[in-house]
This record gives sequence, C-alpha cells and structure tokens, in this order.
Amino acid sequence: MLGGVVGRIDRARTAVSRATVMPVLLRGGIGLAFLAAMLVAWPVSLVLSRVVVLLAIVACFPAFAPRGRGVTVTALAVVGGWILDTTWYDARVALWRVLAVATLLYAGHSLAALAAVLPYDAIVNPDVVTSWLVRAGAVILGSAVLTVVALGLTAELAGGAFVLATLVGLAAAVGVTLLLARLLRRP
Repeated sequence: MLGGVVGRIDRARTAVSRATVMPVLLRGGIGLAFLAAMLVAWPVSLVLSRVVVLLAIVACFPAFAPRGRGVTVTALAVVGGWILDTTWYDARVALWRVLAVATLLYAGHSLAALAAVLPYDAIVNPDVVTSWLVRAGAVILGSAVLTVVALGLTAELAGGAFVLATLVGLAAAVGVTLLLARLLRRP
C-alpha cells in the first residue's frame, strides 16, 4: 500500500516537472470557468460563508482530472446551486444570471474536452486553442441570442399557449436528437 502512494507521488512529480504552458493554462481556464459558474449560481449567503471553500474544490477538480466524471459532478453542483438559490432562497431569475451560468458551464465543459485530449506535456500551437475558443464563443453567442428570442416569445405566449410551445419545443429537441443519432449510425 505504501509503495502505491510513493508511486503516485513520483508520477505527480514527473507530471509537474514535464508540464508545458498551454495545457496548464487550459486547466486553469477550466477551474476559473467552473468557479465563476459556482459563484454566479449559488446563493450569495452560502458563497460568502465557509461553503465557498468546498465549492472551490469541486469547481477546480476537473482542472486536475478533465477526463473523469469530475466535469459532470461539477456541472451538477452548479445546477444544484441554481435550483437551491431559485427555489429555497427564492432568488429572482435574472436573464444575466441564466446567460452567465450557461456560458460559464459551456466554456468549462469545452475547455475540459480539449484538455482531456492533450497530455500535460504537449507542445500546443496557440492557434489550436484560439480556434477552439472562437468556435466555443460562436456557440455561446448563438445560444444567448436564441435564449433571448425564446424568452421574448414566451412572454407573448401566456397561459395554455406557453405549455403548447414548451411541448412543441421538447418534441423538436427529441426529434433532432433521434435524427442525429440515426445519421451517426450510418456507414
């Protein structure tokens, strides 16, 4: 058992000594994006308490292990904080918070996907990361515009029409998912 611990410490030392700048910066971006998402989503009273230390640990874990389930756990913690804040603490749902949480979650998830395929000692051209971030920014911008448009439409569709629009949107999402799954299975 002691030999396993010593082996892990030796591997950690080797990883730290061989790490290059770009993978380290990417992993720092993961931690910052998820930490900012936590701070926006969770109730202010909890963020200003000692709970913030636990939130920071959960938010930064995917930066150290982007290949594992840490990204999922962190995203669920952000969503859990949002639900806690908007239901238990009765916080008002503000558009800027919705867009900020969505943007930060997507940015953290996207950076984790890139970091998961890059070894810690990879020599990475900055153009690779720049083009990755530009594509992620385009997705974020498109999603934000669609969210604002959809929210504008829901304000006009009060009552039963809102429920109908929600069901139509859900059916469309399921239909697109099934279509994409079918297209991906083709030879």
